[in-house]
Amino acid sequence: MKNEMLSVPEVSARIREGAVMVIAGDETLLAQLPRGAWIGGTTVYFVTDTGGAVVRDRLFVTTFAEASGATPRYLPHGSLSHIADGYVTGGFTMIMIPAFSLAHSEFAVAGQEYPGLFDQPLAGWVTGVHLDEIGTRAPKVFDGATGMAHDEGVVLLHVALPEGRMVDLDILNIFAQGDNADLSFTFPESGFSTRKATVNGAEVDFAAYVAQNGIDTRLPLVANYAGALVNVSIRDVNPDTGEVSFYAPVVAGVEYRLAGALGNYAEAFAEGAEGKGEGQYSCNCILNYLYGDLEGKRTGSFTGPVTFGEIAYILLNQTLVRLDINKAA
Repeated sequence: MKNEMLSVPEVSARIREGAVMVIAGDETLLAQLPRGAWIGGTTVYFVTDTGGAVVRDRLFVTTFAEASGATPRYLPHGSLSHIADGYVTGGFTMIMIPAFSLAHSEFAVAGQEYPGLFDQPLAGWVTGVHLDEIGTRAPKVFDGATGMAHDEGVVLLHVALPEGRMVDLDILNIFAQGDNADLSFTFPESGFSTRKATVNGAEVDFAAYVAQNGIDTRLPLVANYAGALVNVSIRDVNPDTGEVSFYAPVVAGVEYRLAGALGNYAEAFAEGAEGKGEGQYSCNCILNYLYGDLEGKRTGSFTGPVTFGEIAYILLNQTLVRLDINKAA
């Protein structure tokens, strides 16, 4: 596996040679690529070898040199329950979803219920645009089989591996549940927004509660799923409508706690990444990039696109997702 920042001609040559790749970059660059064994998604934010940066003139490419084959595939938003239909035995699947799309919402809320979804490693990210372009330019995904761009649905790359290889899919979450064991949140319905929450057993107007208690919305709500900590990040608190919106859905009945405050973001990532190895595919959350002021700063050995959501089987927030291919023991 190899991560590189390359020009359009360099990436095009790799595609024509038959390389299996996932590609991230500006829409105008992705649109110039030939057909092949790849999928792509829009973003202009990256963590590079020299630190976080906005890059518009090159593409970030992860090449899966270990792959014995790959099939790009596009699914419209009404067909996402068929993601696992293309799984290859012993392989893995990469996925990209446009931010703010119907597919984004559908996968986030219902993805865990799709037949066979967890039968092999599924990793990827939610594509985005420059923050100044939100609302004027739609995030896109690209299907390498056709070269077509889509602002709805998902693209998948079903990757086959030779015998003797195994896939390691993991997340790096620098957040933990806060020390206040008496402060817990549950929600009456699953979804990307809410007006009500139950806090320590009492129902409250959640927007008013957040404002009145000075909650730092840069810190995510954290749920503990049998030892795996999963973040839900607060997107907006609207005091006029009383609505609080999230970057990933809260799940009804699940107990959340506010994350504990961090010191230095970049240092926390570097410490968390220590000993995780090098050369893996990874993607990091735009909220970590912004709140951690990661421009010009490295996050350990990990390089890759900065995204509007990360996927390790399910949609995640404020998390780094990493995937590596190793020789089987």
